[in-house]
Amino acid sequence: MAPAPTPPRPASPAPVRSSAPPSPRPESATPRDLIGIGIGPFNLSLAALAHPLNTLDAVFYDQHPAFHWHPGLLLDGATLQVPFLADLVTLVDPANPWTFLNYLRAHERLFPFYFAERFHIHRTEYDAYCRWVSEGLPSLRFGHRVDSVRWNRADALFDVELTRLDPDGHPLSREHARAKNVALGIGTAPHVPEPLRPLADDPAVAVHHAADYLAHRERLATADHLTVIGSGQSGAEVFLDLLRQRPPGRERLHWLARTEAFAPMEYSKLGLEHFTPDYTHYFHGLPASVREALVPRQWQLHKGIDTETISAIHEELYRRTLQGGWPDVVLTPAVEVRSVERLADARIALHLEHRQQHRHSRLATDAVVLATGYRERPLGPVLADLVPLLRHDETGRLRVDRHQRLVLDPSVVGPGRHVYVQNAERHTHGVGTPDLGLAAWRGATILNDLTGKNPYPLPARTAFTTFGLVPVRSRSQDAPR
Repeated sequence: MAPAPTPPRPASPAPVRSSAPPSPRPESATPRDLIGIGIGPFNLSLAALAHPLNTLDAVFYDQHPAFHWHPGLLLDGATLQVPFLADLVTLVDPANPWTFLNYLRAHERLFPFYFAERFHIHRTEYDAYCRWVSEGLPSLRFGHRVDSVRWNRADALFDVELTRLDPDGHPLSREHARAKNVALGIGTAPHVPEPLRPLADDPAVAVHHAADYLAHRERLATADHLTVIGSGQSGAEVFLDLLRQRPPGRERLHWLARTEAFAPMEYSKLGLEHFTPDYTHYFHGLPASVREALVPRQWQLHKGIDTETISAIHEELYRRTLQGGWPDVVLTPAVEVRSVERLADARIALHLEHRQQHRHSRLATDAVVLATGYRERPLGPVLADLVPLLRHDETGRLRVDRHQRLVLDPSVVGPGRHVYVQNAERHTHGVGTPDLGLAAWRGATILNDLTGKNPYPLPARTAFTTFGLVPVRSRSQDAPR
């Protein structure tokens, strides 16, 4: 007789899986050590790393009813562009109960994963893993919208005003919480270029951001002519998915991009070292004006297309030439949309300029998918009451120190009281800011600083490359920039 399955270790608590809305939780009058605002992958990582720290009182809020990660782009077969080791915790705490491997173990899928020999997991699997973590952590409060954060000078605490929401997003009640520290992880928002915003807001016109692609996929499939704008990974995946749906010879697809080429993402081993803590520290030490000029030039580090997707697109196009003729597809880089107009039949006219030829043309299309990326959400709506305390650099951007802390007026906000930010500091920390591979390291950096006890010792060196003539390592440098 086969032995009974070994029960999971106590360190791996079984998540509570329930679709019911969160029950009301009266907030404690005792100030929290940390309040997290937003529960995307980065604050979820912070919560997972905070969970074993028994003396740390932390709670995290998000206005959505449950965790979901880019649901509009969970295409069949689409994979993460980082290895599975870049989960929420492994790179700083591989024994943590919330690793991806422990997720597989809890679902009795370790052996299938082992034999699949996959280093890059499916995007749908990463979404399911994060949801498993979110359902198991007791510190998370979904269905709560944070309305404001104020500094209470008398009590030396942050006052946080919240609205508890029902599953449909309607207000239920107002709540108040207090904290010694705040961690902002409100993420990014889909970016719609200025010329296309009027049509993107018109429900009668088929102009959709790629973030909502799957929600509109059936409608898009019926369009006679389709245009995809944007040359990054999302644009390539959407273009390939649409191409596969269209009959040979009648594809009627345009793919346009501002970049000079449909270029592969920089994925060489040394190139990837731009996503290490070593490079982050080096970048942070550069003058603000140098950082400002450097980020746009590094677009291929994070806005290119992985070579597998490029190969799949070329293979699909080539296959359509086997019977003679060429597919009815136009791929044109170095093109900018200057203006748009809605035609009488709800079609769309795109007025284009070629950035190298400086020639203009007009393209009529039935539907547009905007794979135009994401922008950091402005912190102003949440931090409006803290604006007088915030410090800016010479370019007018918020100053963020090496420990992920917004630089606040030290004459008002004393030591041990901080606002930490996640995925809002590309201007100070570089191209690795939105990269999932740095999530655990950044969360550990925050917790080490917040607790002052270094619960997650971090490596002194993470790259073979020496960035700058004098190496900048992960040593403690408390002086904010």
